[in-house]
Amino acid sequence: MKQQKFGREAQLNRWGYFFVSPFIVVFLIFTLWPTAYTIMLSFTDLRGLRSDFEFIGLQNFSKLVADPYFWGAIQNTFIIWGLNFAPQLGVALILAIWLSDVQLNLIGKGVFRAVIYMPNLLTAVSVALLYRSLFGYPSGPVNQLLFSLGFHVEEIRDGEVIKQAFNFFRNVPFTRALVAFIQWWMWYGHTVILLMAGITSIPVSLYESALVDGANSTQTTVHVTLPLLRPIMLYILITSMIGGMQMLDIPFLLTDMRGAPDFKIRTTTVYQYNIAFQGRNDYAYASAISIGVFIITLILALIIFFFLQDRSDLKKKA
Repeated sequence: MKQQKFGREAQLNRWGYFFVSPFIVVFLIFTLWPTAYTIMLSFTDLRGLRSDFEFIGLQNFSKLVADPYFWGAIQNTFIIWGLNFAPQLGVALILAIWLSDVQLNLIGKGVFRAVIYMPNLLTAVSVALLYRSLFGYPSGPVNQLLFSLGFHVEEIRDGEVIKQAFNFFRNVPFTRALVAFIQWWMWYGHTVILLMAGITSIPVSLYESALVDGANSTQTTVHVTLPLLRPIMLYILITSMIGGMQMLDIPFLLTDMRGAPDFKIRTTTVYQYNIAFQGRNDYAYASAISIGVFIITLILALIIFFFLQDRSDLKKKA
């Protein structure tokens, strides 16, 4: 009987390996190998149309540390991400609490959930091109509306007053705010779903106890819901920061593909793309940029996790 049992387990294990093998093959080809190849290229001088390269040690990384454009891209990335994340978490938290409140019992909650999540289903490329067309210069729909309402830019030429449209994408604060708004609009629905999942996982007995103690909805939210949502909000913060460091398509397509105006919309991945596929095609230095972004993201994620994790269990163990 034991031999028969072991034979069945071995057969099941073989089938398990068979069904897992496609994922392993795809992971090795499309994830592990590109990652290893990127790390290797960061120590070389590969650029242009060359296929040969030489190992140059840490020269790319020493150049990266002293590169003001790289640190400018880091600054731009965090500014745009901060403008996006703060309202994203705030609005998503309010909506998640409203849609999960049993006492409030909003009518049509399912419809609201679908509408809120719908922007997340759109491709970033189509959204970027849509907003670039809306705010286009000089004859975009927004400019046409503003002209009809009497809003325009006046310029004096040869003694004549010329009415011109707004060139929105030459204004740094506006372009940054628009990129942040698009990122918020596309991802706040995803954040709402995560927060609602966290709220529904909180035991109902805690809310019943708070109700018996005379707590109102605001007190229940502050003292019960928010503390117990801390782990999921920590997860959202870290994953949002990782996604923010990889922000490419919206700032890339909404501007001149180089982060105009004045390179203030150039994020780290846009800068990496510019180095790798535009101009000199410096693949080695672009690989070093990707490794640098990974190290910065990892350090920041560890710092956030260290300071925001729940230490109550650690104190109990101590």
